[in-house]
Amino acid sequence: MIRTKLFVRHYWIGIWCCLLGLASCQFGEKDKPGEDTLLAKVHNKALYLSELDEMIPEGIAEKDSLEFIENYVNRWIREALLLDEAERNAPKDLNIDKLVRDYRASLLKYSYEQTLMEELLDSTISQQELVDFYERNKEQYQLETPIMRCFFIKIPSSTDIPNDFERWWDSEKSGDREKLVEYCGQFAEAYLLNENDWYKVEEVASAMPPGTVTPDNVSAKREFSQKDESHRYFLRVFEVKKRKDIAPLAYIQEQARKVILRSKKDSLMEKTIDAMYQRELRRNNIQTYID
Repeated sequence: MIRTKLFVRHYWIGIWCCLLGLASCQFGEKDKPGEDTLLAKVHNKALYLSELDEMIPEGIAEKDSLEFIENYVNRWIREALLLDEAERNAPKDLNIDKLVRDYRASLLKYSYEQTLMEELLDSTISQQELVDFYERNKEQYQLETPIMRCFFIKIPSSTDIPNDFERWWDSEKSGDREKLVEYCGQFAEAYLLNENDWYKVEEVASAMPPGTVTPDNVSAKREFSQKDESHRYFLRVFEVKKRKDIAPLAYIQEQARKVILRSKKDSLMEKTIDAMYQRELRRNNIQTYID
């Protein structure tokens, strides 16, 4: 355990000690006198206290800071061991410098693309764009499993149901619907009360007694309530789409939104790169040497 107190930059972080639990190993010993404090070594790799300066949260409790340092050192030792083993077993033809250059280039390009997207991309997607996309591509969105629009409520049997519950359930008035949602929010174990949302039949069925609702027996306009030893169930089905039917737009809307946004990003990057190319071509900064 770490035993003596130490400071990291501007704040108190803990106590000096032997993080590895070896009585003979003192983290207080200086490999670089007057410069830094050595925390751990693995072969020729060393971890110094200064490397943790930016990592320890400001204002952290003393006990937590000790645990943080111990955990960090333990992780560092394992990573250092893995790196050392990887270095000794690296293929002779492995071009580390090229890999580093390629990785650096990828990071720079990704960072610049993100900056461009934040500055130039309009990420707003209108309902008309969604409708147009859906009409062009809806054949690609065949359902793999049946879905339905429905109301569903699951209430523990031990929960009192108010006298007005049945009226709220049958009513189409917004005020009654709000009261039903409020009640379910407090007492229901599960509930679905948005008429426009679509759900997989199997997801709703999983909240009910086995066999009550299945892809084979579910049908539109079906309505019932039932109870067992543990719960009461209320189900009203408005519409059903079978497997291999075309998915409704509302069901694939978020997926469509992502595809449209990705297309916008690709188009913007293509135009941006083309503009760069034309600009540098005019400035004679591009040369090719292909015979």
